[in-house]
Amino acid sequence: MSTLTGTPVTTGAEAPASRRPRLSGMTWLVWRQHRAAYLSLLGASVLLLAWIVFQRGRLIDFLTGYGWPTTSLDGLGTEFEPYAAAFGPVATALGMVPVVLGVFVGAPLLAGDLEHGTAKLVAAQSVSRTRWLATKLGLTAVVVTVSTVALSVAFGWWWAPVREQGTVLDWTSTAFDTTGPVPVALTLFTVVGGVAIGVVLRRTLTAMVVTFGFAVAVQLAWGQLRLSLGDVVTATTNKGVLAEDSFPTLPDAAYQIDQSYLTGGGELLGWSTCVDSSSEQARELCLKQADVVGWSVDYLPMSQMAGMQWLGAAILFALTAAVAAFLFVWGRKRLV
Repeated sequence: MSTLTGTPVTTGAEAPASRRPRLSGMTWLVWRQHRAAYLSLLGASVLLLAWIVFQRGRLIDFLTGYGWPTTSLDGLGTEFEPYAAAFGPVATALGMVPVVLGVFVGAPLLAGDLEHGTAKLVAAQSVSRTRWLATKLGLTAVVVTVSTVALSVAFGWWWAPVREQGTVLDWTSTAFDTTGPVPVALTLFTVVGGVAIGVVLRRTLTAMVVTFGFAVAVQLAWGQLRLSLGDVVTATTNKGVLAEDSFPTLPDAAYQIDQSYLTGGGELLGWSTCVDSSSEQARELCLKQADVVGWSVDYLPMSQMAGMQWLGAAILFALTAAVAAFLFVWGRKRLV
């Protein structure tokens, strides 16, 4: 026992055992400053995860009673509708995550410090601007990534038993943006973009408004880009176009992009060709004169979904890295 303090002297071997992992330094400061936003995000994610787990349990109970997985689900009737409808509100909430986090987490992250002079106070300390910016972006990215990865995995786990049922979720839009790496990539890009907007505008409210417009524009642009990430497959037939079995058989849940009439010479005609014929016989004669021999259908098979998601996510991650690089270049001289 120490003669000066009257407290036990801790040996070097015993000291590490009494220590607990904790945030310190700049990381602790950033967490302390933005803990309300971080904890709100994590808390909301936990609640949504709990709801997904509950809904998945209900779905599995229903499917098990139906005979799944040994029984095909093609004959699901109206009793399945409540379970299918449960996906809609959750998918909508997940689709709003990039916009909400971009506006309320990304935009104020640095704009508030620049507006209220906190950035000048930090710049006057021994910590470099680069380290301060890296800690802010890094910690925010970790919290956002943990939340979105958990939600993406959970939603995909819930959807997996019925993913082949095209009436539950459209895999080319709703499911595409709420499962796999896409939610993470979209959210990180929107959040980092919001940070960059805040740094340039230096006003929190203005940055939040502009970031909202930016986030909506990203969603619209992504909606246009999404389908171009896949390799279009073409199926053709040569059995005419009027018989019941003349149309090509497509894989389950395939997304049909276009359909045309195919002529003997390989040319494509619009499916409305000869539609104005006065009778079935007249239409058949019209199609024969046009040398129509079958159908040509362009589609995307669901088997390409994972590859399309990773390609799209890679593009978004690259754009995020470019915006982050801009922030560091800008921050070295103007982040005060």
